[in-house]
Amino acid sequence: MRGYRAVITSVEFDGPGRPLRIVEHAFPELGAGETLVRVRLCTLCGSDLHTYSGRRSTPLPTVLGHEIVGEVVETAGATDVGGTSLRPGDRIVWSVVCACHRCFYCEHELPQKCDRLQKYGHLKVDPARGPSGGLTTHCHLLADTAIVRVPDSIPDAVAAPAMCATATVAAAWRAGPVRESGTAVIVGAGLLGLTAAAISPAKYRIVVDPQLSRLALAKTFGATHTVTPGELADCLRSLTSGRGADVVLEMSGIPAAVEQAIASARIGGTVILVGSVFPTRPIPLLAEDIVRRCLTIRGVHNYAPADLLTAIQFLGEHGHRFPFAAQVARTFPLAEVAAAFAFAEAETPIRVGITPW
Repeated sequence: MRGYRAVITSVEFDGPGRPLRIVEHAFPELGAGETLVRVRLCTLCGSDLHTYSGRRSTPLPTVLGHEIVGEVVETAGATDVGGTSLRPGDRIVWSVVCACHRCFYCEHELPQKCDRLQKYGHLKVDPARGPSGGLTTHCHLLADTAIVRVPDSIPDAVAAPAMCATATVAAAWRAGPVRESGTAVIVGAGLLGLTAAAISPAKYRIVVDPQLSRLALAKTFGATHTVTPGELADCLRSLTSGRGADVVLEMSGIPAAVEQAIASARIGGTVILVGSVFPTRPIPLLAEDIVRRCLTIRGVHNYAPADLLTAIQFLGEHGHRFPFAAQVARTFPLAEVAAAFAFAEAETPIRVGITPW
């Protein structure tokens, strides 16, 4: 650990409306398979903002932040997802969830619902181990964490969101694949929606958002058509002879948008719900309509380790074609993290960055 500080500095969250606390403590003793990572950059995800403002609950106190890129400081025999041993200096991202790989849900290809799930950026502070979120100088990775090395070609500002947004999009497209000749509708032009447009192979990639500035941005991420919610029906009517979209990805979680997403799928189409991760009003759903239209509706929450690997591979091969790095509108030092949250809430940029030094 030569060249690194012997003290970890973290920002702990005690609940909405309460001041963030800066806490210092010693490096943890690593157990078998664990890793200590120096955080290079953490980006604030929308769910971080929901938690900070009280729109979403979490165990308290906690260290927020789950979009992180870091550098290995020390490891006790950990390997990456390919089985290669980690070494100090390796630049890495890791799965937002740490699963046991042995329980019922892990054996049924749902590691993100593991019976023993531990989730980075959402765990209660444990004095027996180091911080588990990104708003810290160092993060303590548990054994069985899925770790992926980051190629030098991927900037930190692009790599950090891969832990959440990019990997989740990879999982969404795996759940609802679309043909190259097909039509995909992507509802919501936040980072999830922008990334979905960039990754999608569909001939027609229609991005829907009420904000014209977000629609203009979507064009730079590969959207072939950009429309407001009120324009979507006419667009689909023109492109698909009124049939509707092959696959619809709903990324906003807004009830009216979910309703429109379901209405926009063609007979035999697929709707993937991704953005509904905070409490909202119920939406009406007619079972007969789902049956007669032969619809598939699936929820995608987080992702599997393979999706994180897919995300990094995509960013390494194609990330340079899209302005991912520019979506981190501003970067704050860890000591000014409260100002970072205030900026994110007031200005609603795609992402805000936090650096620990």
